[in-house]
Amino acid sequence: MREITKYYVESGVLANDRVSLEVKDNEIHALIGENGAGKSTLMKILYGLERADSGKILFRGKQVSITSPRDANALGIGMVQQHFRLIPQYTVTENVILGIEPTKRRILLDKGRARREVSAIAKKFSLNIDCSAPVGDLSVGQMQIVEIMKLLYRKASFLILDEPTSVLTRQEIDNLFGILKSFKKQGKTIVLITHKLDEVSEISERVTVLRHGKRVAVRDTSDTNPSELSRLMIGREVALHVERPELARGKPVYRLESITLREKGRNVPLLDRVTIEVHQHEIVGVAGVSGNGLSELEDVASGLRKVTEGHIFHNEEEITNLTSIELREMGLAYVPADRLFRGSSLQSSVTENMIICNHHYFIKRGILNGKKISQFVRELTEKYSIMGEPDVPIGTLSGGNIQKVILARELSSDTDFIIFAEPTWGLDVSSSEFVYRKIIELRSEGAGILLISSNLDEVMALSDTIVVMYKGRVVMYSENKPSLTKELIGEYMLGLRDDFREVQSVKDSRGVQS
Repeated sequence: MREITKYYVESGVLANDRVSLEVKDNEIHALIGENGAGKSTLMKILYGLERADSGKILFRGKQVSITSPRDANALGIGMVQQHFRLIPQYTVTENVILGIEPTKRRILLDKGRARREVSAIAKKFSLNIDCSAPVGDLSVGQMQIVEIMKLLYRKASFLILDEPTSVLTRQEIDNLFGILKSFKKQGKTIVLITHKLDEVSEISERVTVLRHGKRVAVRDTSDTNPSELSRLMIGREVALHVERPELARGKPVYRLESITLREKGRNVPLLDRVTIEVHQHEIVGVAGVSGNGLSELEDVASGLRKVTEGHIFHNEEEITNLTSIELREMGLAYVPADRLFRGSSLQSSVTENMIICNHHYFIKRGILNGKKISQFVRELTEKYSIMGEPDVPIGTLSGGNIQKVILARELSSDTDFIIFAEPTWGLDVSSSEFVYRKIIELRSEGAGILLISSNLDEVMALSDTIVVMYKGRVVMYSENKPSLTKELIGEYMLGLRDDFREVQSVKDSRGVQS
């Protein structure tokens, strides 16, 4: 890709500023940069989802025009985007062939041929997956494999993967990287968009760094390290490790007691007798693979779903099945996993998103006080280093800046308990560092924090206590200590261990047992 430029008139964002990218045949090439650096835009242009304003693309030595994914597929270019595009009710085979189904007499679906062709792909590339299983029954790691199989079925030889490990366990990452290395041996070329700098050295041979829409460096992976890459991405040193000072736990501020959540038509509960307690000066990290109860726990804790059985307490006052509005009035704060649709109104301005939960503070005689609002927003914008004008739609901001707006809003009032769900999902190193620093500050100030995250590195770095969920149950509950390795916790997350009742009892001043 030579001198690619892309300018979004609506938001005034120059996403790509004369960016050049060279990927060698049969290599694994990492593409890194902060949120808003232009990585995904550049790859969407290569895949035909966006059109460049200027510049050209050469593929295997010839200049090509790519105006749609169909053009890209015809060249052998395929892309797996951050958010999976799968139909849960369909089988693996049905998802893989969707859109280019084999037919008999040009009319009828040839199911036998479809099964044979998809099974042959799984066998050829040593993909351990049941092609007849409904996708909704698969783990996130297996869903990632189905997305890759879709590309292989379309005979892609050049694969683009956008943040493929963001919600995978260590075991699933190892499995994916093994698959990618086998693809390379079979002649395929891979571009990996990632925020995880340790993965760059683990899997890639070369890395291209973007910053503020420009290419700032290309390195052989063997000649660089995470510290240098973070400096190139951000322009300064970044703390890659979280400092979590030792603090004495205070009194309990929040407790889930034997919470069960059932859904009509399902025999197995979504949450099964879940008990978790959070204290002042404590971060309780709840880990698990997507689909094992984390999102349901988030819904229940934030008041968006009513529990079937059990009790919830805040400072020993029962708050079971109170609405999210009632919980907010009690001072509980909530940073949701879905920042785009649950955490913000994309069409509304940054200002409107900042005051939406406490707009009544700015009303006098039924009229909003514009001067007071402007001062409030300006102070939070400076405090949280938000890059974006107050009057622009929040949807025009980068993911990291949207997250900062949500943090500013949720933490602008005094609170003793905060729910953080996937707080750094999809964020770059700099934005993640900012979020982690805020979480640690809240802990130091005496708040209790429930951290719900499928990012095991995040849970291990931030948490005082670690809880693991599998199929809606708590299968591990322990203080965060050196003996809790990533591999051990990963086994609980994958259901390879389930000895919750056999784990040595841990009972401290909290009265919590594991």
